[in-house]
Amino acid sequence: MEVSPFPYEDRLPVNRGLPEKGMAREDLLEALAAMAKEEDAFWETGKVSGTMYCGDHGHYRFLVEAFGLFAHVNALQRDMCPSVTKFEAEIIAMTLDLLHAGSSGGEGEGAGGGTTPAGLVTSGGSGSIAHALLAYREHARLARGITAPNVIKPETAHPAFDKACHLFGIELRRAPVDEATTRVDVDWVADHIDGETIAIVGSACNYGYGTIDPIRQLGELALSRGVGLHVDACLGGFILPFGEELGYDVPAFDYRVPGVTSISIDTHKYGYALKGTSVVTFRDKAVRNAQYFYLTDWSGGKYCSPGMEGSRSGGLLAATWASMTSLGRDGYRRYAREIFETAAAMRAAVAAQPELRILGDPTFLFSFTSDVFDVYHVNDFMQTRGWRFNGQQYPNALHMAVTRPQTRPGVVEAFAADLADAVAFGVEHQDEPAASGAIYGGVIGGMTDEADDFIKVLMADMMDSFQHVPPPT
Repeated sequence: MEVSPFPYEDRLPVNRGLPEKGMAREDLLEALAAMAKEEDAFWETGKVSGTMYCGDHGHYRFLVEAFGLFAHVNALQRDMCPSVTKFEAEIIAMTLDLLHAGSSGGEGEGAGGGTTPAGLVTSGGSGSIAHALLAYREHARLARGITAPNVIKPETAHPAFDKACHLFGIELRRAPVDEATTRVDVDWVADHIDGETIAIVGSACNYGYGTIDPIRQLGELALSRGVGLHVDACLGGFILPFGEELGYDVPAFDYRVPGVTSISIDTHKYGYALKGTSVVTFRDKAVRNAQYFYLTDWSGGKYCSPGMEGSRSGGLLAATWASMTSLGRDGYRRYAREIFETAAAMRAAVAAQPELRILGDPTFLFSFTSDVFDVYHVNDFMQTRGWRFNGQQYPNALHMAVTRPQTRPGVVEAFAADLADAVAFGVEHQDEPAASGAIYGGVIGGMTDEADDFIKVLMADMMDSFQHVPPPT
């Protein structure tokens, strides 16, 4: 799907500067409504992997109404708007409850004895991960005197860990994963922990393959070596617990596991809130509090901040709280049942094609490749039928995150039929390069310095084209 740097320029003027005269609100809203309807039509088919987790316009309208009542409120002004304190506190409390934060989690450093669970509402998964690593860095500096910290993550863990380490001056060590299971090599992690390691990481589940790392083994390792264990449940945190309640084989990944010291979990994914909220939780509030910022001698007054953001909209807190309290456990469990059943049916359609192979032992999200032809031939063909997958590399694979739009009648049947035709296309064209492989399929033989530099330049140029409107010629 090609993205224009100046979308809708045929229908709306391109603003090369702040317009002298404003556009009428009625005209603006009419144009926005047309744009939204056109874009929604793409994912409403159920043929888009992930992205739209709820897909229920009635739910969206409800959240927008809740958001609108508090959109103008700044969460900093809690004396004026005590409602945001209620919303944020209860979002955190409900999330901690979902993650069994009341569990003792065993004994020893990083367990549950004598600790108070706590959390922060952040702007998204990357924000939650960044706040967690910042907290570990600061806590380790204060409690252990560590000045050259390192973190160990599975290669499959989200790039937000790499980004946070880059921003905060933390050395990142990437642990390999087992090719068959796609789970992290715990022995490698153990061999690379040293006196400067502040935390290790596991995913529940990872974005690429939908598989859950061996959290219990990582927890045992973290306890024995006196380091933190962060579980990234940004993707799975609001659906895996309900899958477990429904009887699916979901291994424990939360605070019931001794050694788990923090968990990130996105309310704006399977929590069905509006985009822009996530929660990072801690077994011990002392770790969370280590990243608080205080400036008490500023001429403008005393400035204190629990997180990196300053002003925040009370609307997002209100809408997130409204989503969670309106659905309740029963609503989340009902949606989880539909998604798990749909994911199983779609995986069965993949398994029915002997030329395809599912990677690892996935949950509600799965990834598949082919040992017969470049799987991007499947992607090329499926695009002609309106499907949009997420592409992976090393090995080339296609990833399907099942969300509520896929649970609609007829989507699974369309997937199975289109996939069968796509496999036939792949077999027929197996000696030819796949068109989409040039975008998604990585670099043949592995990444090189030249390819890495080229991709960075291309990305920078693309971002410049989005952000800088050239003057008229």
